[in-house]
Amino acid sequence: MYDKFASNQIRPPPVGVEIVRAAFDPPPWVRPTAVQTVLASLRLRARGTETVLGRSRGQVLHVADGVRLLGFHTPQPAPRARAILLHGWEGSSDSTYIRTTARTLHRAGCDIFRLNLRDHGPSHHLNEGIFLAVYLDEAVEAATQAAAQTPHLPVFLCGFSLGGNFALRIAARWADAPPVNLRRVVAISPAIDPIHATERIDRHPFLLWYFRRKWRRSLLRKQQLFPDRYDFSDLSPRSNLMQMTEQLIPRYSRYPDAAAYLAAYAVNRDVYTRIRVPTTVITAEDDPVIPVGDLRTLPENQAVERIIHRFGGHNGFIEGNLQSTWYEKWLVRHLCG
Repeated sequence: MYDKFASNQIRPPPVGVEIVRAAFDPPPWVRPTAVQTVLASLRLRARGTETVLGRSRGQVLHVADGVRLLGFHTPQPAPRARAILLHGWEGSSDSTYIRTTARTLHRAGCDIFRLNLRDHGPSHHLNEGIFLAVYLDEAVEAATQAAAQTPHLPVFLCGFSLGGNFALRIAARWADAPPVNLRRVVAISPAIDPIHATERIDRHPFLLWYFRRKWRRSLLRKQQLFPDRYDFSDLSPRSNLMQMTEQLIPRYSRYPDAAAYLAAYAVNRDVYTRIRVPTTVITAEDDPVIPVGDLRTLPENQAVERIIHRFGGHNGFIEGNLQSTWYEKWLVRHLCG
């Protein structure tokens, strides 16, 4: 089986090279970073995805320590590859950027598996323990299981934002023993240093409102399901994300404070240099959440191609018709061809 896919694994495109300000050049009216970032999650862009994703079937993956993660499989009658898609923090398998990417890749002939991290999407009831981004083992095992379901197909893993952070850490974990059919890992707008990302969100009134509202809603859902274990009534609705993290982490983890917890899932030098599977990072200089400097501080890695656009916002890269994105076309061209 390995020989069948070996050419996909050992012959990546020229990597270790930073492609700065690449070919994405949206029209002026859609170019501002705020427009790109908002449109990335705008539900209007997901209209029509039901035609494809309505065929999806839920799957519960049983991973380490009794943890269960929910995914959705959209079969392809004559698949050319399998795409495993991983959403960002407080997103889900139904996030707009996941749905539109799934639609594009399915039309290009890909079998689709949309994976939810713990406590994301309709999965809060599956595990009593609360979601923490340091829980990498369960995501690695779930992605490995999803790849193993189609051993006859080349597979690629694509993560967005926090999902991009997970994708890079999964790639590092897979360094010595990747799935035999793995073709490439792709990280779009990945969180490199979670401390910097949290600080940026806290300084941006709209982003703070957006993520705080979603996180509080998720926590209250967890409390409703497990009232004997969780009580979040002391969380102030005016707290920023760093303050909420500082309050929750000592209570529900082994980390003494927010800084220790956030640093524990950073894509630092040690993680980045362990990556050996072909990997591509796609990000933007104008990302309002993820400082591009965090990526540029990491050393060169010949397994990692870095594509840095001047524009694109966070998870954006949306073209003038709003229905297509630069990265979707890139994925089809490089991974579904």
